Amino acid sequence: MRTVLVTGPGGAGRTTVAAATALAAARAGLRTLFVSADAVPGFPTGTEPAEVTDGLRYARIDSGEHFREELLALQDRASGVLGLLGANRLAGEELTELPGSTQFALLHTLRRAAEGDWSKDGTDVLVVDLPPLREALAVLALPDQLRRYLRRLLPQERQAARALRPVLAQLAGVPAPAQWLYEAAARKDAELAAVQALIEDGSTTVRLVAEPGPAAEETLRTARAGLALQGLRVDALVAGRVLPRHSVDPWLAGLAAQQEKCLDHWSQEWAPTTPVREAAHLGHDPRGLDDLALLGDLAPDDRTPGPADDPWWIEDTRTADPSGDAADGTLVWCLPLPGARKDELQLVRRGDELLLTVGPFHRIVRLESGLRRCTVSGAALTDGVLRVRFTPDPALWPRSR
Repeated sequence: MRTVLVTGPGGAGRTTVAAATALAAARAGLRTLFVSADAVPGFPTGTEPAEVTDGLRYARIDSGEHFREELLALQDRASGVLGLLGANRLAGEELTELPGSTQFALLHTLRRAAEGDWSKDGTDVLVVDLPPLREALAVLALPDQLRRYLRRLLPQERQAARALRPVLAQLAGVPAPAQWLYEAAARKDAELAAVQALIEDGSTTVRLVAEPGPAAEETLRTARAGLALQGLRVDALVAGRVLPRHSVDPWLAGLAAQQEKCLDHWSQEWAPTTPVREAAHLGHDPRGLDDLALLGDLAPDDRTPGPADDPWWIEDTRTADPSGDAADGTLVWCLPLPGARKDELQLVRRGDELLLTVGPFHRIVRLESGLRRCTVSGAALTDGVLRVRFTPDPALWPRSR
Protein backbone atom coordinates (compact mmCIF):
# COMPACT_ATOMS: atom_id res chain seq x y z
CA MET A 1 0.00 0.00 0.00
CA ARG A 2 1.30 3.43 -0.96
CA THR A 3 0.93 6.01 1.83
CA VAL A 4 1.07 9.77 1.29
CA LEU A 5 1.26 11.95 4.41
CA VAL A 6 0.29 15.55 3.63
CA THR A 7 1.38 18.46 5.81
CA GLY A 8 2.71 21.99 5.58
CA PRO A 9 2.61 25.43 7.19
CA GLY A 10 -0.84 26.46 8.37
CA GLY A 11 -3.07 28.36 5.99
CA ALA A 12 -1.53 27.01 2.78
CA GLY A 13 -4.49 24.81 1.76
CA ARG A 14 -3.09 21.58 3.17
CA THR A 15 -6.43 19.76 3.53
CA THR A 16 -7.54 20.88 0.07
CA VAL A 17 -4.34 19.55 -1.55
CA ALA A 18 -4.65 16.30 0.41
CA ALA A 19 -8.22 15.81 -0.85
CA ALA A 20 -7.16 16.67 -4.42
CA THR A 21 -4.28 14.17 -4.17
CA ALA A 22 -6.68 11.43 -3.06
CA LEU A 23 -9.12 12.28 -5.86
CA ALA A 24 -6.34 12.27 -8.48
CA ALA A 25 -5.16 8.85 -7.26
CA ALA A 26 -8.70 7.45 -7.48
CA ARG A 27 -9.20 8.83 -11.00
CA ALA A 28 -5.91 7.18 -11.96
CA GLY A 29 -7.56 3.83 -11.20
CA LEU A 30 -6.16 3.31 -7.67
CA ARG A 31 -8.34 2.25 -4.75
CA THR A 32 -7.83 5.21 -2.44
CA LEU A 33 -8.64 5.89 1.21
CA PHE A 34 -8.48 9.49 2.45
CA VAL A 35 -8.55 10.38 6.17
CA SER A 36 -8.62 13.83 7.73
CA ALA A 37 -9.60 15.53 10.97
CA ASP A 38 -11.04 18.46 9.02
CA ALA A 39 -14.30 18.57 7.10
CA VAL A 40 -14.05 18.60 3.31
CA PRO A 41 -16.91 20.20 1.32
CA GLY A 42 -18.80 17.57 -0.64
CA PHE A 43 -17.35 14.67 1.37
CA PRO A 44 -19.24 12.46 3.89
CA THR A 45 -19.08 13.39 7.57
CA GLY A 46 -18.89 9.95 9.24
CA THR A 47 -15.94 8.42 11.07
CA GLU A 48 -16.18 5.16 9.13
CA PRO A 49 -15.01 5.08 5.49
CA ALA A 50 -17.74 6.06 3.07
CA GLU A 51 -17.63 6.24 -0.72
CA VAL A 52 -17.08 9.69 -2.21
CA THR A 53 -16.78 8.64 -5.84
CA ASP A 54 -15.55 5.59 -7.76
CA GLY A 55 -12.39 4.32 -6.12
CA LEU A 56 -12.31 6.96 -3.36
CA ARG A 57 -13.44 6.54 0.23
CA TYR A 58 -13.20 9.07 3.04
CA ALA A 59 -13.23 8.85 6.85
CA ARG A 60 -13.12 11.75 9.26
CA ILE A 61 -11.04 11.52 12.45
CA ASP A 62 -13.14 12.35 15.52
CA SER A 63 -10.69 12.89 18.39
CA GLY A 64 -13.46 13.52 20.94
CA GLU A 65 -15.17 10.20 20.23
CA HIS A 66 -11.84 8.35 20.31
CA PHE A 67 -10.89 9.93 23.66
CA ARG A 68 -14.16 8.88 25.28
CA GLU A 69 -13.92 5.32 23.94
CA GLU A 70 -10.33 4.88 25.12
CA LEU A 71 -10.93 6.31 28.60
CA LEU A 72 -14.07 4.25 29.17
CA ALA A 73 -12.26 1.09 28.01
CA LEU A 74 -9.37 1.84 30.39
CA GLN A 75 -11.86 2.40 33.20
CA ASP A 76 -13.39 -1.03 32.54
CA ARG A 77 -10.00 -2.80 32.49
CA ALA A 78 -8.94 -1.14 35.74
CA SER A 79 -12.31 -1.58 37.45
CA GLY A 80 -10.84 -3.85 40.14
CA VAL A 81 -8.20 -1.38 41.22
CA LEU A 82 -10.57 1.57 40.98
CA GLY A 83 -13.12 -0.32 43.12
CA LEU A 84 -10.54 -0.88 45.86
CA LEU A 85 -9.78 2.84 45.83
CA GLY A 86 -13.47 3.71 46.11
CA ALA A 87 -13.42 5.61 42.83
CA ASN A 88 -16.61 6.83 41.21
CA ARG A 89 -16.98 5.75 37.60
CA LEU A 90 -17.13 8.38 34.88
CA ALA A 91 -19.89 8.41 32.29
CA GLY A 92 -19.20 9.06 28.63
CA GLU A 93 -21.48 12.10 28.62
CA GLU A 94 -19.32 13.96 31.15
CA LEU A 95 -15.99 13.38 29.40
CA THR A 96 -14.33 16.23 27.54
CA GLU A 97 -11.24 15.47 25.49
CA LEU A 98 -7.91 16.66 26.85
CA PRO A 99 -5.00 18.30 24.99
CA GLY A 100 -3.07 15.69 23.04
CA SER A 101 -6.11 13.55 22.24
CA THR A 102 -6.03 14.67 18.59
CA GLN A 103 -2.57 13.16 18.10
CA PHE A 104 -3.56 9.84 19.63
CA ALA A 105 -6.74 9.71 17.55
CA LEU A 106 -4.58 10.17 14.44
CA LEU A 107 -2.25 7.34 15.49
CA HIS A 108 -5.29 5.13 16.12
CA THR A 109 -6.57 5.88 12.61
CA LEU A 110 -3.17 5.08 11.08
CA ARG A 111 -3.11 1.78 12.96
CA ARG A 112 -6.54 0.77 11.66
CA ALA A 113 -5.47 1.62 8.12
CA ALA A 114 -2.16 -0.22 8.51
CA GLU A 115 -3.82 -3.37 9.83
CA GLY A 116 -6.42 -3.39 7.05
CA ASP A 117 -9.47 -2.79 9.26
CA TRP A 118 -10.96 -0.58 6.54
CA SER A 119 -9.76 -2.49 3.49
CA LYS A 120 -12.30 -5.17 2.62
CA ASP A 121 -11.34 -5.05 -1.04
CA GLY A 122 -7.83 -3.72 -0.49
CA THR A 123 -6.39 -0.20 -0.60
CA ASP A 124 -3.78 0.89 -3.11
CA VAL A 125 -3.20 4.41 -1.78
CA LEU A 126 -3.73 5.86 1.68
CA VAL A 127 -3.74 9.68 1.81
CA VAL A 128 -3.53 11.19 5.30
CA ASP A 129 -4.19 14.85 6.03
CA LEU A 130 -1.77 15.57 8.89
CA PRO A 131 -1.80 18.60 11.23
CA PRO A 132 0.41 21.62 10.45
CA LEU A 133 4.11 20.99 9.98
CA ARG A 134 5.63 21.20 13.46
CA GLU A 135 2.80 19.22 15.04
CA ALA A 136 2.86 16.66 12.21
CA LEU A 137 6.55 15.92 12.71
CA ALA A 138 5.98 15.48 16.44
CA VAL A 139 3.14 13.02 15.75
CA LEU A 140 5.23 11.00 13.27
CA ALA A 141 8.01 10.68 15.88
CA LEU A 142 5.57 9.72 18.65
CA PRO A 143 5.27 5.92 18.08
CA ASP A 144 9.02 5.37 18.36
CA GLN A 145 9.26 7.62 21.42
CA LEU A 146 6.34 5.98 23.22
CA ARG A 147 7.66 2.48 22.53
CA ARG A 148 11.01 3.51 23.99
CA TYR A 149 9.27 4.80 27.14
CA LEU A 150 7.33 1.55 27.50
CA ARG A 151 10.51 -0.51 27.19
CA ARG A 152 12.20 1.56 29.88
CA LEU A 153 9.27 1.71 32.32
CA LEU A 154 7.94 -1.84 31.83
CA PRO A 155 10.75 -4.03 30.45
CA GLN A 156 9.42 -7.11 28.70
CA GLU A 157 11.98 -9.35 30.39
CA ARG A 158 10.34 -8.59 33.74
CA GLN A 159 7.28 -10.54 32.61
CA ALA A 160 9.27 -13.75 32.87
CA ALA A 161 9.39 -13.26 36.63
CA ARG A 162 5.66 -12.80 37.10
CA ALA A 163 5.44 -15.99 39.19
CA LEU A 164 7.85 -14.40 41.69
CA ARG A 165 6.01 -11.10 41.91
CA PRO A 166 4.09 -11.91 45.13
CA VAL A 167 7.33 -12.93 46.86
CA LEU A 168 9.22 -9.92 45.53
CA ALA A 169 6.40 -7.65 46.59
CA GLN A 170 6.66 -8.98 50.17
CA LEU A 171 10.44 -8.60 50.23
CA ALA A 172 10.33 -5.07 48.80
CA GLY A 173 7.39 -3.97 50.85
CA VAL A 174 5.64 -2.43 47.84
CA PRO A 175 3.02 -3.93 45.53
CA ALA A 176 4.31 -5.32 42.23
CA PRO A 177 2.70 -4.15 38.98
CA ALA A 178 -0.41 -6.12 38.14
CA GLN A 179 -0.39 -8.52 35.20
CA TRP A 180 -3.04 -6.47 33.42
CA LEU A 181 -0.61 -3.55 33.34
CA TYR A 182 2.01 -5.62 31.49
CA GLU A 183 -0.64 -6.96 29.15
CA ALA A 184 -1.92 -3.44 28.42
CA ALA A 185 1.65 -2.27 27.76
CA ALA A 186 2.27 -5.18 25.39
CA ARG A 187 -0.98 -4.47 23.56
CA LYS A 188 -0.17 -0.78 23.23
CA ASP A 189 3.36 -1.58 22.06
CA ALA A 190 1.98 -3.81 19.31
CA GLU A 191 -0.39 -1.05 18.17
CA LEU A 192 2.41 1.52 18.12
CA ALA A 193 4.66 -0.92 16.26
CA ALA A 194 2.07 -1.21 13.48
CA VAL A 195 1.92 2.59 13.13
CA GLN A 196 5.71 2.89 13.23
CA ALA A 197 6.03 0.25 10.53
CA LEU A 198 3.61 2.21 8.33
CA ILE A 199 5.55 5.46 8.83
CA GLU A 200 8.94 3.83 8.19
CA ASP A 201 7.77 1.75 5.23
CA GLY A 202 9.67 2.43 2.01
CA SER A 203 6.44 3.25 0.16
CA THR A 204 5.46 5.98 2.64
CA THR A 205 6.25 9.57 1.67
CA VAL A 206 5.49 13.07 2.88
CA ARG A 207 3.92 15.73 0.66
CA LEU A 208 4.61 19.31 1.73
CA VAL A 209 2.13 22.08 0.95
CA ALA A 210 3.16 25.74 1.23
CA GLU A 211 2.05 29.02 -0.25
CA PRO A 212 4.99 30.45 -2.24
CA GLY A 213 6.41 33.50 -0.52
CA PRO A 214 8.98 34.66 2.03
CA ALA A 215 6.91 33.50 5.02
CA ALA A 216 7.28 29.82 4.08
CA GLU A 217 11.04 29.84 3.41
CA GLU A 218 12.35 29.36 6.96
CA THR A 219 9.60 26.89 7.90
CA LEU A 220 10.35 24.69 4.90
CA ARG A 221 14.10 24.80 5.51
CA THR A 222 13.69 23.65 9.12
CA ALA A 223 11.08 21.05 8.18
CA ARG A 224 13.32 19.60 5.48
CA ALA A 225 15.99 18.84 8.07
CA GLY A 226 13.40 17.51 10.54
CA LEU A 227 11.95 15.11 7.97
CA ALA A 228 15.43 13.88 7.04
CA LEU A 229 16.18 13.31 10.73
CA GLN A 230 13.18 10.95 10.85
CA GLY A 231 14.28 9.22 7.64
CA LEU A 232 11.17 10.38 5.73
CA ARG A 233 11.20 11.06 1.98
CA VAL A 234 9.37 14.05 0.50
CA ASP A 235 7.71 13.03 -2.75
CA ALA A 236 6.67 16.57 -3.76
CA LEU A 237 6.59 20.16 -2.61
CA VAL A 238 3.19 21.53 -3.63
CA ALA A 239 2.89 25.28 -4.01
CA GLY A 240 -0.65 26.09 -2.94
CA ARG A 241 -2.88 28.92 -4.10
CA VAL A 242 -0.71 29.89 -7.06
CA LEU A 243 -2.04 33.03 -8.72
CA PRO A 244 -2.45 33.31 -12.50
CA ARG A 245 0.57 34.80 -14.23
CA HIS A 246 0.56 37.82 -16.59
CA SER A 247 -2.40 39.54 -14.96
CA VAL A 248 -3.34 43.00 -16.27
CA ASP A 249 -4.12 44.06 -12.70
CA PRO A 250 -0.91 45.71 -11.34
CA TRP A 251 -1.61 44.66 -7.74
CA LEU A 252 -2.31 41.03 -8.70
CA ALA A 253 0.63 41.01 -11.11
CA GLY A 254 2.98 42.09 -8.31
CA LEU A 255 1.86 39.21 -6.07
CA ALA A 256 2.12 36.74 -8.95
CA ALA A 257 5.65 37.92 -9.72
CA GLN A 258 6.65 37.39 -6.08
CA GLN A 259 5.23 33.87 -6.18
CA GLU A 260 7.01 33.11 -9.45
CA LYS A 261 10.34 34.22 -8.01
CA CYS A 262 9.81 31.97 -4.99
CA LEU A 263 8.82 29.03 -7.21
CA ASP A 264 12.04 29.41 -9.23
CA HIS A 265 14.03 29.37 -5.99
CA TRP A 266 12.21 26.28 -4.74
CA SER A 267 12.80 24.45 -8.02
CA GLN A 268 16.54 25.10 -7.76
CA GLU A 269 16.74 24.20 -4.07
CA TRP A 270 14.58 21.07 -4.01
CA ALA A 271 15.20 19.63 -7.50
CA PRO A 272 16.11 17.15 -8.79
CA THR A 273 15.26 14.83 -5.89
CA THR A 274 11.94 16.50 -5.05
CA PRO A 275 9.61 17.89 -7.73
CA VAL A 276 7.78 21.17 -7.16
CA ARG A 277 4.13 21.06 -8.21
CA GLU A 278 1.57 23.84 -8.37
CA ALA A 279 -2.01 23.96 -7.14
CA ALA A 280 -3.87 26.82 -8.79
CA HIS A 281 -5.74 29.48 -6.86
CA LEU A 282 -9.39 29.09 -7.89
CA GLY A 283 -10.51 32.51 -6.70
CA HIS A 284 -12.70 30.81 -4.08
CA ASP A 285 -12.55 27.89 -1.66
CA PRO A 286 -13.11 24.50 -3.37
CA ARG A 287 -16.74 23.45 -3.12
CA GLY A 288 -16.67 19.91 -4.46
CA LEU A 289 -14.96 17.30 -6.61
CA ASP A 290 -14.99 19.42 -9.76
CA ASP A 291 -13.13 22.23 -8.02
CA LEU A 292 -10.58 19.78 -6.58
CA ALA A 293 -9.89 18.43 -10.05
CA LEU A 294 -9.07 21.96 -11.26
CA LEU A 295 -6.14 22.30 -8.86
CA GLY A 296 -3.80 20.39 -11.19
CA ASP A 297 -2.17 16.98 -11.52
CA LEU A 298 -1.47 15.92 -7.94
CA ALA A 299 -1.56 12.12 -8.31
CA PRO A 300 1.20 10.50 -6.21
CA ASP A 301 4.10 8.91 -8.06
CA ASP A 302 4.55 5.16 -8.05
CA ARG A 303 8.23 5.24 -7.14
CA THR A 304 9.07 3.02 -4.19
CA PRO A 305 12.44 3.60 -2.52
CA GLY A 306 14.76 0.62 -2.62
CA PRO A 307 17.99 -0.25 -0.81
CA ALA A 308 19.83 2.50 -2.70
CA ASP A 309 17.54 5.05 -1.05
CA ASP A 310 18.65 4.17 2.48
CA PRO A 311 18.81 7.65 4.05
CA TRP A 312 21.74 6.81 6.36
CA TRP A 313 24.88 4.90 5.56
CA ILE A 314 28.27 4.00 7.05
CA GLU A 315 31.63 4.65 5.43
CA ASP A 316 34.39 2.29 6.58
CA THR A 317 37.82 3.95 6.51
CA ARG A 318 39.58 1.23 8.44
CA THR A 319 42.58 -0.47 6.87
CA ALA A 320 41.75 -2.99 4.16
CA ASP A 321 45.11 -4.78 4.67
CA PRO A 322 44.36 -8.29 6.03
CA SER A 323 47.63 -8.19 7.96
CA GLY A 324 46.71 -4.84 9.54
CA ASP A 325 44.84 -4.05 12.72
CA ALA A 326 41.04 -4.08 12.38
CA ALA A 327 40.83 -1.31 14.97
CA ASP A 328 42.81 1.13 12.85
CA GLY A 329 40.95 4.00 11.15
CA THR A 330 37.39 5.13 11.71
CA LEU A 331 33.78 4.36 10.83
CA VAL A 332 31.83 7.36 9.55
CA TRP A 333 28.07 7.39 10.03
CA CYS A 334 26.53 9.66 7.37
CA LEU A 335 23.16 11.32 7.95
CA PRO A 336 21.81 13.62 5.20
CA LEU A 337 20.25 16.67 6.84
CA PRO A 338 19.47 19.12 4.02
CA GLY A 339 18.70 22.58 5.29
CA ALA A 340 20.34 22.03 8.69
CA ARG A 341 22.74 24.58 10.15
CA LYS A 342 25.71 23.87 12.39
CA ASP A 343 24.45 26.08 15.19
CA GLU A 344 21.18 24.07 15.30
CA LEU A 345 22.86 20.68 15.74
CA GLN A 346 23.44 18.83 18.99
CA LEU A 347 24.79 15.30 19.27
CA VAL A 348 25.17 13.30 22.49
CA ARG A 349 26.30 9.69 22.87
CA ARG A 350 24.68 7.89 25.80
CA GLY A 351 25.36 4.20 26.12
CA ASP A 352 24.15 2.41 23.01
CA GLU A 353 22.10 5.40 21.84
CA LEU A 354 22.79 8.59 19.96
CA LEU A 355 20.71 11.66 20.86
CA LEU A 356 20.32 13.94 17.83
CA THR A 357 18.85 17.44 17.83
CA VAL A 358 18.24 19.56 14.72
CA GLY A 359 16.63 22.85 15.66
CA PRO A 360 13.30 22.00 17.35
CA PHE A 361 13.41 18.34 16.30
CA HIS A 362 14.85 15.46 18.31
CA ARG A 363 15.51 11.79 17.74
CA ILE A 364 17.11 9.04 19.79
CA VAL A 365 18.73 6.38 17.61
CA ARG A 366 19.97 3.01 18.80
CA LEU A 367 23.42 2.38 17.36
CA GLU A 368 24.20 -0.65 15.24
CA SER A 369 26.24 -3.39 16.91
CA GLY A 370 29.51 -2.39 15.22
CA LEU A 371 29.19 1.25 16.30
CA ARG A 372 28.48 0.28 19.90
CA ARG A 373 32.07 -0.96 20.12
CA CYS A 374 33.36 2.47 19.13
CA THR A 375 33.78 5.88 20.69
CA VAL A 376 32.57 9.08 19.02
CA SER A 377 35.71 10.92 17.88
CA GLY A 378 34.12 13.86 16.06
CA ALA A 379 31.35 15.14 13.82
CA ALA A 380 31.02 17.63 10.97
CA LEU A 381 28.22 19.01 8.80
CA THR A 382 29.37 19.30 5.19
CA ASP A 383 27.19 19.88 2.12
CA GLY A 384 24.04 19.03 4.05
CA VAL A 385 25.39 15.70 5.38
CA LEU A 386 26.22 15.13 9.05
CA ARG A 387 29.23 12.83 9.32
CA VAL A 388 29.78 11.30 12.75
CA ARG A 389 33.19 9.66 13.19
CA PHE A 390 33.45 6.52 15.33
CA THR A 391 36.81 5.16 16.38
CA PRO A 392 36.87 1.42 17.23
CA ASP A 393 37.62 0.76 20.89
CA PRO A 394 40.73 -1.49 20.93
CA ALA A 395 39.42 -3.25 24.04
CA LEU A 396 36.24 -4.29 22.19
CA TRP A 397 37.57 -5.01 18.68
CA PRO A 398 39.43 -8.29 18.03
CA ARG A 399 42.98 -7.82 16.81
CA SER A 400 44.51 -9.80 13.97
CA ARG A 401 47.99 -9.77 15.51
